[in-house]
Amino acid sequence: QLQLVESGGGLVQPGGSLRLSCAASGFTLGNYAISWFRQAPGKEREGVSCITRWGQSPNYADSVKGRFTVSRDNAKNTVYLQMNSLKPEDTAVYYCAAVLTAVQGFCSFSESRFNYWGQGTQVTVSS
Repeated sequence: QLQLVESGGGLVQPGGSLRLSCAASGFTLGNYAISWFRQAPGKEREGVSCITRWGQSPNYADSVKGRFTVSRDNAKNTVYLQMNSLKPEDTAVYYCAAVLTAVQGFCSFSESRFNYWGQGTQVTVSS
């Protein structure tokens, strides 16, 4: 079965940290660029971070720059999102998505491009 599975979400206090994982099964994640999206209640889904097949030059939304770090371990078929200095406005369901690409430097926030999506993991930042 081809799927992405996110994990690592939870409840954290403002200023805290979480690390999300996105694990692929049934396909080789190294052939895909990976993006993280989030959707807060009542809001549209937005791109948070993306990383190329080989992990170069990750991109970040302005709202998370300097606080979030995306990385990948292709040998483990897993991508990570380290989230530090969390704020209440980071509360959302976080999704990872994979897009098949042969282009070395490609990553995207264009949702229609993606081949696979995870089921989402809830992140709640609250005191």
